[in-house]
Amino acid sequence: MAKIKVVLIEDSVVALEILQRLINSSEEVEVVGTALDGASGLQVIEQNQPDVICTDLQMPGMDGLEFTKEVMKRFPRPVLVVSNAVQPSDVDNIYNLMQAGALDFFPKPTSGISTDYERLKSALVTKIKVLASKRVS
Repeated sequence: MAKIKVVLIEDSVVALEILQRLINSSEEVEVVGTALDGASGLQVIEQNQPDVICTDLQMPGMDGLEFTKEVMKRFPRPVLVVSNAVQPSDVDNIYNLMQAGALDFFPKPTSGISTDYERLKSALVTKIKVLASKRVS
């Protein structure tokens, strides 16, 4: 079975590294491109045609909300927002992102993830697999 292709958009190099490691450690999912901001993320999506896009919300230049709107206009596909700003208490952020077309949310892993690595990987990969089966327009 072909792996699910993911593009990661994340301005923190550390978080990008952690997410990439989590995703690539799965046999079913692989990162096919990364970008540090929304504008270059759009180019990476065009080049790699991923099945799912994981994006941060708070980024310089084009933030995750604006980026999600652009993705839905130009390359409609499932968007998973991975951010510290999508905790259950961040109702406004979550509502705005859902309105823009994001399908799901995942709290950004922090550097102290060694204890929960497998659980974190499993949760993230499961979300990506579910989103990959969704059709967006």
